[in-house]
Amino acid sequence: MASYTHGHHESVLRSHNVRDIANSAAYLRPHLTDTTRLLDIGAGPGTITLDFAGVVAHVTATEIDDDVLSLSRDLAAARGVTNLDFSVEDVHALTFSDESFDVVHAHQVLQHVADPVQALREMRRVTAPGGIVAARDADYAGFLWFPVLPELDRWLDLYRRAARANGGEPDAGRRLLSWARAAGFEDVTATASTWCYATPAERAWWGGMWADRILESALTRQLVDSGMATPADLQDISDAWKRWADDGDGWFVVPHGEILCRV
Repeated sequence: MASYTHGHHESVLRSHNVRDIANSAAYLRPHLTDTTRLLDIGAGPGTITLDFAGVVAHVTATEIDDDVLSLSRDLAAARGVTNLDFSVEDVHALTFSDESFDVVHAHQVLQHVADPVQALREMRRVTAPGGIVAARDADYAGFLWFPVLPELDRWLDLYRRAARANGGEPDAGRRLLSWARAAGFEDVTATASTWCYATPAERAWWGGMWADRILESALTRQLVDSGMATPADLQDISDAWKRWADDGDGWFVVPHGEILCRV
């Protein structure tokens, strides 16, 4: 298992908690029905997972340990959603029987695992014939923003170095199709979509989140403890995020690769 670069600090969950089918899994939505049995790999705080539960027959949510899984379990309990179950899993070696699910989904997961091809093989194994394996991942090298701020260039370089040091691949989006083919899939539809932050409210949220995240998350500790950056370096980056958020010309785009793999 690779180490999860982001961790689960409040500043990280602030980003994850806004995710739903519309902004994170629209490419998969046409393939979901009220009879679908869905496995959600890496459910995180559970917002996409619970959205799935509103449109399919049953969802099984997984995470790498019970503490993280409790985030989605607690959200389901708070909302009174009952057509879910939960399982601590390693995506490289899932405990489920062959052909257990109609759809297996992973959002922003394959970029963090040690062996994404093996993960896709396992996702395929537990998918019934005619079912779908779906994955969506950001591509950090493709991030674009304006105005150009050297501190944000530094931020991106540090993040990509940290993610690779943890055994992940931050530029996963562009690699999903190749990983799927290496995993043995022959019927693969590869697409792309973006998140874009350009309004004052979007900039305040995205820039404010990263201004906090670079100072307070698991990434912060890794960068300082490894000697990749000093606290002063990270403070400069945080301040730059705030300047970007306050700039009326500010614009930021996050590209994603997507795959729908028919079993």
